[in-house]
Amino acid sequence: MPNDLNQQQSLMQSSRSIRKLLEQRWFVVVLALMLTGLGAALTGVLFKAGIYSLAKWRFQLLELLPPWIVLPALGGTGGLVSGLLVSRLAPSASGSGVSHIMAFLRHRSVPMGLRVGMVKLVAGVIAIGSGFPLGPEGPAVQMGGSVAWKFAQWLKAPIAFRRVIVAAGGGAGLAAIFSAPIGGFVYVIEELLHSAKPAVLLLVVVTTFWADTWADVFGFLGLSPSAGSLSKGMGFQLEREYTPLVHFLPIDLGYLIALGLVTGVLAEFYCRYVLAMQRKGKTWFGNRLVLRMVLSGGVLGGVYAALPESFRNLDNLQDLVGGGEAGPLMALSTFVVLFFTTGLAAASGAPGGLFVPMLTLGGAIGLACGDWAQMLTGHAPSTFIFAGMGAFVASCSRTPITAMFLAFALTKDLLILKPILVACLSSFLVARLFNEHSIYERQITMEYKE
Repeated sequence: MPNDLNQQQSLMQSSRSIRKLLEQRWFVVVLALMLTGLGAALTGVLFKAGIYSLAKWRFQLLELLPPWIVLPALGGTGGLVSGLLVSRLAPSASGSGVSHIMAFLRHRSVPMGLRVGMVKLVAGVIAIGSGFPLGPEGPAVQMGGSVAWKFAQWLKAPIAFRRVIVAAGGGAGLAAIFSAPIGGFVYVIEELLHSAKPAVLLLVVVTTFWADTWADVFGFLGLSPSAGSLSKGMGFQLEREYTPLVHFLPIDLGYLIALGLVTGVLAEFYCRYVLAMQRKGKTWFGNRLVLRMVLSGGVLGGVYAALPESFRNLDNLQDLVGGGEAGPLMALSTFVVLFFTTGLAAASGAPGGLFVPMLTLGGAIGLACGDWAQMLTGHAPSTFIFAGMGAFVASCSRTPITAMFLAFALTKDLLILKPILVACLSSFLVARLFNEHSIYERQITMEYKE
């Protein structure tokens, strides 16, 4: 209760300070927003490009040598190099990065700045590119927040403004990775700041949309593996990763609520598994991050070497699920494999996020449940895959609106918003029956002492 009162007072003081800053030093505010959006977009794009290049080299090696040699060796080597960078240069660059930004915004002592962001960038590229099944979005949030903090410090902005711009930078990183400016904007308001003050909304929305725009520009310039939504002849275009045929019938509501219930339970099991693995990792290895990452990388490489080729590329696996090309057995196998391997990767302390694995896990649940519903009842909603994606993220992060927009960003189809929201809300409510805190809030409790 005292913490809630302190946070409310801090937000009120922050809002007044920002309004005063806008009136007296508007140029500093505008410059900070522009630099933050640009920096978040650049680091996010470089992160994705680095992962793509290293993963491409890994697949080329697999054409020359057996997977049981390449994957464990690369996993262990990537864990060694990445672990050394983090442990020697910036220990706070380990892990997903989301909990670090959240802890900073809750007034915990968390190192910030360009050093943390750059180590996160390089170490994350090496870890994920060498085979750790994690996503780029968590590091992008931390990199965006770290860049924002440094720019605000250089411009000698007030402390209250620094907190807001750090949160906006985190949302900008998320927007740049997912091409989801609305998702990044809502995430800042829903999870990072818990504030809807007009002045705060203005700063956040400008930063996230500016970052998304720059990400498209960088993609057009060839800095990203995907060209983005900027075309030379036609300007900015609507970019869709998937184009499903969407039908939303009244009967679908019951199916979507049921999907949300199932997903909420499975997502809570996933959160508890990941947290348990992280606790075990710290108990067994203590502060020996390098050893943890080397062993985890080698084990993960060995696991993926024993699996079919389709499991060795997380992006292709998401495409199989998102495109509905995987059968129920493949969808179930995908869920089981990612459930256990991402927990092991997170326990290692590797710089990598969980949002992308969560989307694939949720999509796999939706795909499998859709096939089973079709067999049992003769009907299944066409929106089950993306509703499952949003529902799983909503359950783990306790952010149903953000999850809805992240899943929506994959299709850009307005009709899909309602079914995704139904599944997100039902899964969110079920997950809260088990624990009202998100996986990231529980990580903060585990990692940072009051």
